Amino acid sequence: MKVYNTLALVPFIGQINALLDADTLVKNYFGNDAPWYRNRIPFFESSDQDLTNVYYYRWGIFRAHQRDLGANGFISTEFLDDVGWQHKPWASLNDATGFHLLEGRWVRDRRFKDDYQTFMFSANSNRRQFSESMAASVWQTYLVDGAAGDATKLLDAMQVVYEAWKDSYDTSKGLYSVEPLRDATEYTISSIDASGAQDGFTGGNSFRPSINSYQYANARAIANIAALKGGLSGTVSTYNSKATALKGRVQDALWNSTYEHFIDRFQVNNKYVTYWDFIRGRELVGMVPWTHDLPDDTAAYAKAWTHVLNTNQLAGPHGLRTVEPSYQWYMRQYRYEGKNPECQWNGPIWPFQTTQVLTGLANFLDHYRTGAATGIIKNSDYVHLLKQYAQLHRNPKTGVLDLEEDYYPDTGLPIVGLKRSNHYFHSGFNDLIITGLVGIRPSTNASIEVNPLADSSISYFRLDRVLYHGREVAIQWDATGSHYGTAGLQIEVDGKVVASSPKLGRLSAPLTSSAPTAITRKIVKSVQLNSTTAFPHGTTSTNEGTSVTYPAIDGRIYFYSEPNAKNGWDSPAGNGADVWYQIDFGSAQSISSAELAFCANAGQGYDVPASYSIQVLSGSTWTAVQGGKYDTALANGITNVAWNTVSSRQVRVLFRPKSGSKVRVVEFKVY
Repeated sequence: MKVYNTLALVPFIGQINALLDADTLVKNYFGNDAPWYRNRIPFFESSDQDLTNVYYYRWGIFRAHQRDLGANGFISTEFLDDVGWQHKPWASLNDATGFHLLEGRWVRDRRFKDDYQTFMFSANSNRRQFSESMAASVWQTYLVDGAAGDATKLLDAMQVVYEAWKDSYDTSKGLYSVEPLRDATEYTISSIDASGAQDGFTGGNSFRPSINSYQYANARAIANIAALKGGLSGTVSTYNSKATALKGRVQDALWNSTYEHFIDRFQVNNKYVTYWDFIRGRELVGMVPWTHDLPDDTAAYAKAWTHVLNTNQLAGPHGLRTVEPSYQWYMRQYRYEGKNPECQWNGPIWPFQTTQVLTGLANFLDHYRTGAATGIIKNSDYVHLLKQYAQLHRNPKTGVLDLEEDYYPDTGLPIVGLKRSNHYFHSGFNDLIITGLVGIRPSTNASIEVNPLADSSISYFRLDRVLYHGREVAIQWDATGSHYGTAGLQIEVDGKVVASSPKLGRLSAPLTSSAPTAITRKIVKSVQLNSTTAFPHGTTSTNEGTSVTYPAIDGRIYFYSEPNAKNGWDSPAGNGADVWYQIDFGSAQSISSAELAFCANAGQGYDVPASYSIQVLSGSTWTAVQGGKYDTALANGITNVAWNTVSSRQVRVLFRPKSGSKVRVVEFKVY
């Protein structure tokens, strides 16, 4: 990914001051892969270059983690490549699904979020591998795109998943418990202490603010979606009642007045810990109730926000600690892969919970009027934490934007740094920019409301090409008028200014929704779901095994330069001979086009081929496709090929590498 310091504006005659130059932006940030982004993402700039650069970097992460599963559509992955604990053969994990959907709801092409949420609620997904807020996130996507059918079709599955969590519900306490590992947060206070400080990877089941907030939000979402569908008053009442009861129990039982924080109570009972006792310290997870608007708006609960600002507590020099330094086993490293530290939640910064806290803080500052009026935490604190989070994306040793798993609070350096860790999609960022800094507050109302949390350190910003309720929306702020020519805050709808204010603050305008556009689904036929899947499968002229050929037809496309982030199949260096990559579908398929992704990196010896062609097997003879229309081979982007429809069991790309250069086939997709 390229990152430039110059952003472009084009004049928009008549109605508004400036429209961001999308063509220049996508070319600068995404190079030859620009066409994927051009009509899919909202565009943003601000006076803070870090925020702007990370915004586009995060769209690159989103794109890289869209795995095409063929007939099962696209899903968002957590890791770039396969890991042992993913749900096979799909490579899905549900712990970060909520973040993926909140980021994806702003993508103008609804296919990605709709395919993904449909898959995650299907029987193909391991819907309960981790605690989750999937139903809540589906509701949140509806608040942006207004596509009711995308949400209501999942209502039955949502209830099945919700009710399945009864196996973790303690009827005597009215709360859910979870093992921290299954909460995606191994090595917490509860799991370490329940092991007698010997470990903490497993065990330590507790009644946590996280899972109970998720279930609260999921219940509210199910009730809302049932109301949206209509004719389901019993379902609406049932799930609203569940949410109300759970809210009360979280506030009554998990709020600790001594710590002034929501904290765990042990569910496990052993020689080290006692059932129903509070754990012995604050954790960042105690802020998650605000992520889902659970707490009442009181000055007492608002005091919890002091802990994320206190440098002796949860506020680290480079980000939010997951546990306070006062905890006896703060930052003790228990788990390793060889000599390399593994993931723990006993103090490290995790983008996962940083995202949750910033989402909760945006909620708090936006509509917790009593709490916000205490002045305990302000917009400037939100901006500080957001900037701190943005800086975490850039490795201080390399200067490269590369978000990893967890970080040292005192240095901002990544802790884990394993082969799997590069460009990790386990968090959100762009949703924080859009709903927090810029302040679009999605709702079912026939209006557009913004409440920017930007402070005086942000002298200007502009977000445009946002598809909201089917309308084209842009939000602009210019403190002095020197950047865009007009001072103040303004909302634009379909190219016209519909509301303005001389200062930052809440601003709204009526908005009539338009019907969401239909989703276009082009189904790829060539994806091998796993290296052990029989068909389709790849073979090459150099006769490697499946583990080597599989990455070129695994449904993943990205062009990162880190050696650990490589993807695809590598040819030998060019010596004047042709080489090929071949796909066997297992049975004859009707095919008429392909997308080829070639990675070029001069420093690593990769370039696009000097020539290439598509061939199909006819009997025992390979022949060129008829009517072939070939794009010039494109480096680090998509090369398109089309031909007359033909039925064949096998197809291959035949190419000649340039002299001395290898060709990396990142992906060979056939339609």
